[in-house]
Amino acid sequence: MGLRLNRYLDIMRYVQLLLVFLISSHIMAQDTIMPLWPKDKIPNRIESDEKEEHNRNGILRISKVQEPTIEVYLPAKSNATKEAVLIFPGGGYGILAYDWEGTDIAKFLNGKGIAGIIVKYRLPSSKSQKDKHNVPLIDAQRALRLVRSRAEDFHIDIKKIGILGFSAGGHLASTLGTHFDEKVYEPIDEVDKESARPDFMALGYPVISFGNMTHGSSKKNLIGENPRPEMVDYFSSEKQVTENTPPTFLFHATDDKAVPVENSLLFYQALKDKGVLATMHIYPKGGHGFSLARNDAHLRGWTERMFEWIQSLN
Repeated sequence: MGLRLNRYLDIMRYVQLLLVFLISSHIMAQDTIMPLWPKDKIPNRIESDEKEEHNRNGILRISKVQEPTIEVYLPAKSNATKEAVLIFPGGGYGILAYDWEGTDIAKFLNGKGIAGIIVKYRLPSSKSQKDKHNVPLIDAQRALRLVRSRAEDFHIDIKKIGILGFSAGGHLASTLGTHFDEKVYEPIDEVDKESARPDFMALGYPVISFGNMTHGSSKKNLIGENPRPEMVDYFSSEKQVTENTPPTFLFHATDDKAVPVENSLLFYQALKDKGVLATMHIYPKGGHGFSLARNDAHLRGWTERMFEWIQSLN
């Protein structure tokens, strides 16, 4: 009887410990996803019947984002470089390639000791937003400020927070890098006292210009079919570079048929003309949307080149 009781007690202790572990893990996992805004204070929001959609067909595609978030991936504290990178997935301002150009990138950065933070930003929607062209930039500014405000919690240096954007996410990143000091929403709390300027930015096969070399879907989704010329110029990042634009790393494939390589070339030239530190890697092949390019021994080198460049900034 005593042996059975002891065994029963051992099993119960194990179950209790397992439950504590599972609950703790769930809480920690939940803590990695943070809303950008208090629910009742999301700028430019219009109540509608739109619901966020997730479609997984090889890649997780998220559309109709209603409540933007950041998802935080932190390296082990002993490996941390104290650098952080906010990641803006692409998708033509119609969807977010959330794992392909988001969580997979964050995990890669963690392997280098860098905090990877995916921004699930709202996509332009006349149904859910007013002045929809401003909404992605509004969320991008807030995301940078929010991360800077939580630097101590994330064990990062407030002067080592960069951004990385792919395709249309690269357009949003370059827009943040050139319009970080512009007031596009009314401050709502202490977070909004932080600077929205990235300390550095990396742009992968980015949409840069809304001129002749643009990506048609990104332009149409953000600013409409027949935008005013001044709006085209405002969102053509090569025309918005100043001496205070952050140091920039660009990578692109020459055979990109979706977003012509001239987008990166234009931005590089604008950075050079303003005396901004810039590095560019143009690959002969790779097409568009290659993410980590793990199946191409040459193209996948962009990840190491970017890491070396980030370290060189120190």
